[in-house]
Amino acid sequence: MSNASQARRRAIHLLDQVLGEGKLLSECYAAGALDKLPVEERARSQRLATDTLRNLERADRILQKHLKKSTPLTVHNALRIGTVELCQGGAAHGVVNEMVDIIARHRRHGKLKGLVNAVLRKVADQGPAEWAKLRVPRLPKWLRSPLSQAWGAPAMLSIEAAHLAGAPLDLTAKPGADLSALEATRLPTGSYRLHGSVQVSGLPGFEAGDWWVQDAAAALPAQLLAAQPGESVLDLCAAPGGKTMQIAATGANVTAVDQSAGRMARLSENLDRTGLSATVVVGDALEQTGQYDAVLLDAPCSATGTIRRHPDLPHAKDGSGFGALIELQAQMLAHAWSLVKPGGRLIYCTCSLLPDEGECQVEDALEMFPDMSVGDRIHAVAGIDPDWITEEGGLRLRPDYWADQGGMDGFYMAELRKGAA
Repeated sequence: MSNASQARRRAIHLLDQVLGEGKLLSECYAAGALDKLPVEERARSQRLATDTLRNLERADRILQKHLKKSTPLTVHNALRIGTVELCQGGAAHGVVNEMVDIIARHRRHGKLKGLVNAVLRKVADQGPAEWAKLRVPRLPKWLRSPLSQAWGAPAMLSIEAAHLAGAPLDLTAKPGADLSALEATRLPTGSYRLHGSVQVSGLPGFEAGDWWVQDAAAALPAQLLAAQPGESVLDLCAAPGGKTMQIAATGANVTAVDQSAGRMARLSENLDRTGLSATVVVGDALEQTGQYDAVLLDAPCSATGTIRRHPDLPHAKDGSGFGALIELQAQMLAHAWSLVKPGGRLIYCTCSLLPDEGECQVEDALEMFPDMSVGDRIHAVAGIDPDWITEEGGLRLRPDYWADQGGMDGFYMAELRKGAA
């Protein structure tokens, strides 16, 4: 089987895991799902899987007229990937033949190769014209409903359009580094944006540690923290380390904590590459002690703000675990507050679009802690649209903001100030 066929076969496997087993793509990658593929084919397999997940509604709409009865998930996923490829300009001969060959070799479903051949040939003939008329795919109801309630129907359509468009590559520059060789666009908040497919490690400045990958929205909590040289700063739930490096680059003394040893190893590699230093601790955020000038808590959350780069999330999850996450966030916020010195500050943030994980958490915390108030540093952060500032004084970011420039991740953050002793 050719490398191209292997890439398609592994993409089918990835969809089987997401749609059949409820696994995230990141979990599949960590388990070695693509390890045996060459680098280029690994990237192709990832792209096929993510493109299909973004366009799942469209693929199923086109396939339903050609399928008289339900098909096994693996076969259906092969048809979905083939449909997306064909409708996005893939060569019919190559796509159809390879998908037929993949199913023909399958131990249980080989007898359905004729079905795959017939359906994909019809899709190749009729699909592209139909595809162009289909609406932007919508989120599953379990997630669309609360988000529509929070932001309104027009905003929901804009958010879904941003999800379909995917995400460009954003970089944060090390202070003083020259990124002109990258030909990147400098965003209003200071991040640099690259469009198109790139090999990150091959970009100018990677080996020199001049920059690191970090979505523009994710770069703002550390800017809001505004660490000063010599300050003691605790970065909780720190991996993979973008915020840690931002804080370290200010000259502050940063302690980075995360309970994942694997992700912290990656953080340490990034620190080495960039020549920045931090104290790295593998441990539970709720078990940390001490007193710090500033604490940054990027709390575990639904990650619903990252769907434009992680289109598997709405299909792998169903929202059933969100209640427990919201309780954990409240516990972490309270514990993080106990680690802030009088006169210090806490940045609370989540990469979520759900107000229960952002605005509501801060409103509850303000009621719980008499010595807590919302700071006004947000007004000094470059590139912030005043309309993004929320009623309680936090910052709400959505994927449809900067739509003409490629959007941003959904995020919430707030600066919480502790009264002096």
